[in-house]
Amino acid sequence: MSKAIFSGIQPSGNLHIGNYIGAIKQWIDLQNSSKFKVQSSKLDENELIFCIVDLHAITVYQDPKVLKEKILETAALYLSCGIDPKIAKIFIQSENPDHTYLTWILDCVTPFGLLSRMTQFKDKSSTLLRRAAGIASSDARQGFEGRGKDENITVGLFNYPALMAADILLYDTDQVPVGEDQKQHIEFTRDIGEKFNKMYGQVFKLPEPLIQKETARIMSLQNPLSKMSKSDSNPLGAINLLDNNDLIVEKVKKAVTDSGLEIIAREDKPAMSNILTIFESVSGISVFELEQKYKNAKYSDFKNDLAEAVVEFLAPVQKKYTEIREDKNYLNMVLDEGRDYAVAKSSKKVQQVKEIMGLGR
Repeated sequence: MSKAIFSGIQPSGNLHIGNYIGAIKQWIDLQNSSKFKVQSSKLDENELIFCIVDLHAITVYQDPKVLKEKILETAALYLSCGIDPKIAKIFIQSENPDHTYLTWILDCVTPFGLLSRMTQFKDKSSTLLRRAAGIASSDARQGFEGRGKDENITVGLFNYPALMAADILLYDTDQVPVGEDQKQHIEFTRDIGEKFNKMYGQVFKLPEPLIQKETARIMSLQNPLSKMSKSDSNPLGAINLLDNNDLIVEKVKKAVTDSGLEIIAREDKPAMSNILTIFESVSGISVFELEQKYKNAKYSDFKNDLAEAVVEFLAPVQKKYTEIREDKNYLNMVLDEGRDYAVAKSSKKVQQVKEIMGLGR
């Protein structure tokens, strides 16, 4: 039976090693498993569809010039990390209007209370309020100038899960590769899809989360209890995919460690467990083997080797990224083909929705 996989990343901030390990690497593993093949002329084939979710990014203010650049940067990084456009399709969310159309449809069947209970909205809105309380009025970069505290919390931020649900349901998605922190959004998508199906008839396939347990959450190098984030206030917390060698070495050397001298992955050693997971992902050496290799080593020696492994791993990614960005025609061709493929598939779902709801003529 055919199976569809859909996922995406926001083009805000810098893609980092946590995005690679927690998402992109999983996509590449799926792609290379030979279970998924996409031919643009056949919409019933197994599918891998990866989106640059720029509409999600604007739930908080984004500088327009920066956002436009980050969209292309994200697409190029998908490709330079190993996503093959002959197998998977890559497109920009805002270039397919079916996403916003279906979001409104889902809004009209989504209970307010269900949205208000979403954990991510609570976390993000409380963060925005804290930032608004202490931000300098001259800092217009984040769009806070001249606003009251509550004006920083937009309806879009509240409604974010409905757009995510639309992203997924448009493509009859079977599985969504996500981290543990996004699992609630897939559950929300299933709830809304099921509610719509009960109201109007069987239209939406209900997706399942696809979680790679051992690498689901890569934590900050400065706070191992907090997920590595593009919006981390501490720039030393994340190794960005486009960081230069010196910066990578600096970030690894300044990564926090746990008490004691053991280089071991254990529940009471979250910092070392996190670093070992990163080391495993970039080197291909298992955590167990790394523990044995560095059993009697100093933290400094371990970190030197980790930094070298990260630099070596990212070198070909950065080289290919530069080549792709210099070939604008190629990047545009990939995104055009991805958009056309996505629209061809999603437009059928939207038409089905309109007909079953009695919309239009």
